[in-house]
Amino acid sequence: MSEESLPSGEELEELRSLIEKTLAEVEASLEDARDDAKPVNLDLEIGRVSRVDALQQQQFAVARRGELETRQKQLRSALSRIQAGSFGECLRCEEPIGLRRLRVRPESTQCRECQESAATHAG
Repeated sequence: MSEESLPSGEELEELRSLIEKTLAEVEASLEDARDDAKPVNLDLEIGRVSRVDALQQQQFAVARRGELETRQKQLRSALSRIQAGSFGECLRCEEPIGLRRLRVRPESTQCRECQESAATHAG
């Protein structure tokens, strides 16, 4: 049983502000990543090594865009949970998620114990 409690009204507003700020940063990064992930023009008069480098950079940008899109969805979901009144509650065990954890990763949906348990069983 956790000794944590759900965020208070003031803490919830602090976290909402943090989520909104982080979401804006993620969305700005997504715009950049979309441009970087555009297909590489292989008809360019560049050397083979430069083409390989351009393709690798494009693949990295595609992967980064996917990570950003996932985080964007998680942050939007966190805002929805705030509105629904369930923010800060572990979706697995229904115990409160620690405030320190929420301040670092406000989109967290599991308490530390459940996250560690899931990671142990996944690996």
